[in-house]
Amino acid sequence: MEQHGVVLASARGPVPCVAEAVAGQPIIGSWWAHPKGKAIFAALSELDDADDVRCFKLVGGKVTFVHRRVWPALARLASGGVIAAGRVASIQQEHMPTGEHRNLVTPCPDWVPDDVALAATALTLDDARAQLGAWV
Repeated sequence: MEQHGVVLASARGPVPCVAEAVAGQPIIGSWWAHPKGKAIFAALSELDDADDVRCFKLVGGKVTFVHRRVWPALARLASGGVIAAGRVASIQQEHMPTGEHRNLVTPCPDWVPDDVALAATALTLDDARAQLGAWV
């Protein structure tokens, strides 16, 4: 996660996919039915719970995890209007007592810590694009 900076949860796209990395192969159909489905769920849950990872509907509108090391670049591109605000709204799953889940959505820049916002101001748009990669 830290190496790539941006990964998709289970979709195919221009950045690595966690589900396929755990499975060790492309997944046809739902990852829930894959023999490594429990391991995929565990990996996705661990990322979702990590303090240095945030979840968005960022790459292609799909569930995307972003590591803290590239949050300044993401915040810079959002503030510069390069990435639409809706794509950089942070999504956290809350586990309800009933076993259900609900998504808590925090708009940008409300989720951006002060140190990240400060680092974002030091980046040019080109620097921020370079950190996030060609998918931007």
